[in-house]
Amino acid sequence: MGRFMCSRGAASAIVVLAGLVAGCSGGEEKAVPELPERICWEAFAGADVVPILPPGDKIRLRARPFALTKGYDSRACSVDIDGATKFLATASLRDFKEQIEWSSMDAADPDPIDVGENGIIWSAGVATYSTCKPSQGVGSPGEYVVLRITTDGVPDKDSLPEVLPGLLEDFITFTRDELECESDVPG
Repeated sequence: MGRFMCSRGAASAIVVLAGLVAGCSGGEEKAVPELPERICWEAFAGADVVPILPPGDKIRLRARPFALTKGYDSRACSVDIDGATKFLATASLRDFKEQIEWSSMDAADPDPIDVGENGIIWSAGVATYSTCKPSQGVGSPGEYVVLRITTDGVPDKDSLPEVLPGLLEDFITFTRDELECESDVPG
């Protein structure tokens, strides 16, 4: 289980940040609250996430330490603005490729993207999976990591196809490093 624990010192279960906004009075427009340099287990640069966040007064980052094991197979990190989740990154561990399916995304009319294995993008998010340890045969489990990033309230939806695939690539790199995935498998 030790190889699955975050080595970056994610000691706090919840981090609350007071966001600074430009022009709180006089009818001036709000700005996106400031993010730390690295967020969500240090998987993402805060500056890379800011372009897809809506303006607001207060930001809250929520994440438990990154750990994926057979006994606890999912982790999430959220960026909440003014009490509502606006960015959500999730990682889930699966034993078999057959357990990974995107049918729940059909209503969103996703398009394929060349990120990870079987990557997709839709109007509010992206998803893919990465092989960490392939199955050694029929009925033999492997390690497959399903990654999703969803958004809400993005001010410029046209920016999503430019921003989300890069964030998903960063997420793949992070999880492969954290889980010490085999280097010779696709991913």
